[in-house]
Amino acid sequence: MKKMNLKELKIASGILLTDQYQLTMAQLYYRLGLHETAAQFDHFFRSYPDYGIHNAGFCVNAGLDSLLDWLDTAHFGEEEIGFLKNQKTSRGKRLFKDDFLDWLKNDFSTMDINLYAIPEGRVIHPNVPIHVIEGPLAIGQIIETGLLNIINYQILVATKAARIKQSSRGRLLLEFGLRRAQGLGAIQGARAALIGGSDFSSNVGASYLFGFPPKGTHAHSMVQVFMGLGEGELAAFQAYADLYPDDCLLLVDTIDTLESGVPNAIRVFEKLKREGHKPVGIRLDSGDLAHLSVKAAKMLNDAGFPDVSIILSNDLDELIIWQIITQIQDEAQRYGVDPDSLIKRLVYGVGTKLITSAGDAALDGVYKLVAVQQEDKWIPTLKISENVDKILNPGNKRAWRVYDHRGKATADLVCLHNEDIETLSPLELRHPTMARKRRCLQRSQIDHVESLLTPIIKDGLVNRQPDIQEMRRKRDADIEALDPGVLRLMNPHIYHVSLSRKLWDLKQSMVRQTQPEEDH
Repeated sequence: MKKMNLKELKIASGILLTDQYQLTMAQLYYRLGLHETAAQFDHFFRSYPDYGIHNAGFCVNAGLDSLLDWLDTAHFGEEEIGFLKNQKTSRGKRLFKDDFLDWLKNDFSTMDINLYAIPEGRVIHPNVPIHVIEGPLAIGQIIETGLLNIINYQILVATKAARIKQSSRGRLLLEFGLRRAQGLGAIQGARAALIGGSDFSSNVGASYLFGFPPKGTHAHSMVQVFMGLGEGELAAFQAYADLYPDDCLLLVDTIDTLESGVPNAIRVFEKLKREGHKPVGIRLDSGDLAHLSVKAAKMLNDAGFPDVSIILSNDLDELIIWQIITQIQDEAQRYGVDPDSLIKRLVYGVGTKLITSAGDAALDGVYKLVAVQQEDKWIPTLKISENVDKILNPGNKRAWRVYDHRGKATADLVCLHNEDIETLSPLELRHPTMARKRRCLQRSQIDHVESLLTPIIKDGLVNRQPDIQEMRRKRDADIEALDPGVLRLMNPHIYHVSLSRKLWDLKQSMVRQTQPEEDH
């Protein structure tokens, strides 16, 4: 097997981050003179992540800025063309012809597309276009795989982070997933977690890239070193506190959490306090985290440290955090600990189950051709499936969010691009597949409607996204606008995604046209 160097890795993760059939189709379009035909592709997902015993009722968009970085550098240079030139058919002939390769090298540009997107940090729902690509058919085809690879994963992690943040009641959340992530995906995963709900990451490289201070404590191995040298846990804690007196956070479960770790931590904290420093907290990484939190809080309170944080880690996710909080509410008062005060001092370090989206490790995000342009007119295209939920919503479309009289998001509406949704009264919302399911909203029932798709690449100009802090504000506002039932960790209420009457009629008309005539 050929050994990979950094230059080759960069090439492999550039425009060659695509599937082979994208290139063979592109050559077919080139051969037929269709490669520069204007086309529209929609990227959307079909269903929320399902984690087995619990499932999501919303997703959080992420990955657009990473996609823009990829598009900015994705091109066919000498190395890429040389690799394609050497590919052979099963009969030993050249797979890609010189004229097609010349077009890729000299005329292919990702900046020839127009890209519309729902901004990062926004709440998103199934079957609503998240990214819309307009541009030359062959270019739109070739970039499909890279887009799906970059975006789908980040949506998964951002969604998981948002659910964990929600479950933790907004407490500080640290992303600890680097060592369990899939290779360099840890960087994109950390970014998505920061957008979705994590406040900080332990990943130093990702923190450097995205402008956040990295956070962390120490490992069990530090205590083990001092034990092996005959100095013990207290000496390990004291050495750490001496070096980091204003950032002292101690992992207390290497030996015995309640009999050794917490008492030794308190001794070190008392010395820090006498010297004018404020200890940060303790970390629990094993055992019954809820029970240990209660007992540790009692010991810290009695010692005069009611405000130090208690950081919990070890295979946490949204459901486990919910269980921990529930147990604390039931148990804390029996030990003389106020449950609400304890819950407010908890911090969560979440690793494996966040960075891998444990329980549902792949988003069924798809990228589909929905229209081609002929004589300056968009011609809708349709994909038929025996599963009616997978029949494509055709045509050049736009997406809107409808807010009811309470200011709550009541539906996302997908419509044709030239429909004036803001003035329609009543506003008809059609179920995507069920003919008899529809709602009609009078203007008095609607607070406002919001266009979701914004131009990101337009006529070669790139509109870069806001910083992660602004994305977080958008996320919080969107989650606040959801009904409580949609936010449930288990069996969430189904958020309505609807079609306009015109789009519904177009879809049904095209479906009928594909049906074979019945024999009489």
